[in-house]
Amino acid sequence: EAQADYNRAKAQIITAQISQADAEIALLDEQIQRTRIVAPFDSFIVSGDLSQSLGAPVERGDVLFELAPLDSYRVILDVDERDIVDLVEDQPGKLVLTSAPEEVLIITVEKITPLSSAEEGRNYFRVEARLDSEVTPSFRPGMEGVGKVYIEERKLIWVWTYKVTHWIRMFFWSWWH
Repeated sequence: EAQADYNRAKAQIITAQISQADAEIALLDEQIQRTRIVAPFDSFIVSGDLSQSLGAPVERGDVLFELAPLDSYRVILDVDERDIVDLVEDQPGKLVLTSAPEEVLIITVEKITPLSSAEEGRNYFRVEARLDSEVTPSFRPGMEGVGKVYIEERKLIWVWTYKVTHWIRMFFWSWWH
């Protein structure tokens, strides 16, 4: 239209805009060809599904996959808020996985997160532990089990009654204050 009207300035502006758009398309095509996702270590894909995101736009910083290394594991313990006061860092413990109940694994408490999360009507603290036992090829990320951390010895009567006495104390405290 600009050429038909012999408007050279407008025609040159439009030609420059077209050239700019072509250059941007060429740059994006080059960036797409150079895109290659490589994990920095041998790992399992824990979450993320490439088949679900084919053709979907992604931006830098978007999480596509979550990976877990093959040779080291982090143990996450959910500790009830009533029991968190007994834990400190470097306490030893044991872990038994649901998929391998005959195998007892040695763990050590590494980090106690100061924030709780509510699940199933109770508050739990996230405690991270290091797995000190040998990792077998049958281990997979996301496995669950039961972990026990060693604390000082207590009398048997205390072990049987501490939850009830704790509840009674809280009940009376809430009534009087």
